[in-house]
Amino acid sequence: MFDKKPKSYTELLGKTNRIVEGTIIKGDIISQADFRLDGELIGNFQSKGKIVIGPAGIVIGDIVCKNADIEGKFNGKIHIAEILNVKSKASIHGEVTVGKLSVEPGADFSASCLMKTNVKNHIANDGQPKPEETNQ
Repeated sequence: MFDKKPKSYTELLGKTNRIVEGTIIKGDIISQADFRLDGELIGNFQSKGKIVIGPAGIVIGDIVCKNADIEGKFNGKIHIAEILNVKSKASIHGEVTVGKLSVEPGADFSASCLMKTNVKNHIANDGQPKPEETNQ
């Protein structure tokens, strides 16, 4: 009667975790599903899905995920396997590694940026570049 099987990643598609404005998280977040952050994260974020940092959202730490839309503030290292969309009100400082990058006019993009095809093949499980990536 109470035996519930855990949902697989494919069943999580289309579902989004949400941290609302006024919430502060100190620590790391690991998620299989998409994530929307309108609060503040002081720590690292890792997901096989997409992160959306809303206009009030702030992340101080590292991010590793498949796709990202940033409208708030980010400071740290970010590794995006596919597409990073930087909205006009966004502020990004740090190091960025992406497959594709879209920056709207007006955004504060003060970061070093490395664009690579198939970035997902270059990122190790801990979110750090594999050793062969540093020799290129």
